Amino acid sequence: MQRALELARLGLGYASPNPMVGCVVVHQERIIGEGWHRQYGGPHAEVNAVESVADKSLLPQSTVYVSLEPCNHWGKTPPCTDLLLQHKPKRVVICNTDSNPRAAGGLQRLQAAGIEVEAGLLEKDGRWLNRRFFTVVEKKRPYIILKWAQTADGFMARSDYSSKWISNAYARQLVHKWRSEEDAILVGSNTARYDNPQLTNRDWPGYPRQPLRVVIDRQLLLHQNLHLFDASYPSICYNLKEDREAPNLTFRQLAADNFLEHLLEDLKGRGVQSVLIEGGPRLFTQLFELGLWDEIRMFVAPHSFGSGIAAPHPQGYLLKKEVLDDNELQWRVRQPW
Repeated sequence: MQRALELARLGLGYASPNPMVGCVVVHQERIIGEGWHRQYGGPHAEVNAVESVADKSLLPQSTVYVSLEPCNHWGKTPPCTDLLLQHKPKRVVICNTDSNPRAAGGLQRLQAAGIEVEAGLLEKDGRWLNRRFFTVVEKKRPYIILKWAQTADGFMARSDYSSKWISNAYARQLVHKWRSEEDAILVGSNTARYDNPQLTNRDWPGYPRQPLRVVIDRQLLLHQNLHLFDASYPSICYNLKEDREAPNLTFRQLAADNFLEHLLEDLKGRGVQSVLIEGGPRLFTQLFELGLWDEIRMFVAPHSFGSGIAAPHPQGYLLKKEVLDDNELQWRVRQPW
């Protein structure tokens, strides 16, 4: 199952809005086939694993390890449960059951056909891997990651916003990797105004898609010459004023009440499974107050400003710390998985 989870993770940035799934076929303690869900809309992990088995006559005597319950519905591809019923392996072991009611029910069908079924192997590891998918299904909103960099004395910027970079080059490149793994990147109006970010993964080549760029500009006061409005990649501006469509640019009007909740609901409706929020401090404070966050990735750099715009107080459970040259990276989660 550990191998199935390793394979599943290769789908990060490609499989969404589907979950990441890996599959390993074992015959007499030897792996004879494996696969993962490589691309949304493409064959699922079970299909790729079964196709990779050279001698399919071995399948009825084999055990199939799948990191998520085989799907039991027609979507862009046929149900994987049907494929397993066709080849009828001796045993199927899964990591997590599927909490999506449209796709669930595969285990019962396999059991009814006389296939031995086991569930819950490395269950916590599987839920952590697919935390984006499970959050969308169970909480009805995208998974929310807050990312910021701060000085050693706790500031995100100088008072005049003149300090564009706090973290080092290694940290900034890592952020571009993260952007390639999430569906959308979001910033508030001050971050857009003073940093003029492109919100792309240009420094992490090899990923074919760019994240959806999202900015909050309630009163539509941002200059249209900012990178976020250059139409180079799909972007959304959430506001209180108007709905408008332009090439690669959507202006979406939301109600003032519960603005952030409506924003997340709209993103979910667009198939967004995860959002990396890169600022600024006012937006972070609002999200903390509403309990609308799941993970924090915080860089601490060895600089001191003495005064300026204070970083949020880190919340949640400290998951781990990493060192990137002279920067420290802290990972925090709102609740253990």
